[in-house]
Amino acid sequence: MKHGQPSIRRRLHGIMFKLPMMISCREFEDFIVDYLDGELPSSQMRIFNLHLKVCRECRDYLKSYVAARDLAKRALDEDAAQSLVDVPDDLVSAILDARGEGSPS
Repeated sequence: MKHGQPSIRRRLHGIMFKLPMMISCREFEDFIVDYLDGELPSSQMRIFNLHLKVCRECRDYLKSYVAARDLAKRALDEDAAQSLVDVPDDLVSAILDARGEGSPS
C-alpha cells in the first residue's frame, strides 16, 4: 500500500455507505432513540439493522449509548426515591403550616 492511500477495507467501507438503502453513521445516530423506543417504521428498521451489520463503530456506539442510558435511568430512579425519603419532617410541617393545613400548635 502506498503511503497516504486508504486501505482496501477503508475504501470498501466508504463504498458501502454510498449504496442505496444505506445510511451514514451520522444518520444512524439520528435514529437511535426511535430504534430503542421501538418507534422506527419497518423500512427504516431494516436500513438501521443493515447499518449495524456492516459498521462495527456504530455497533460499539449503540452498546455504549444503551449502557449510558440505562445508567442515567437508574441514577434518576435512585435520586427520585432518595428524595422522597429524605424530606425532613420539619420541612413538611412548615409547608403544611404555610398552607394552613398543619396541626394546631
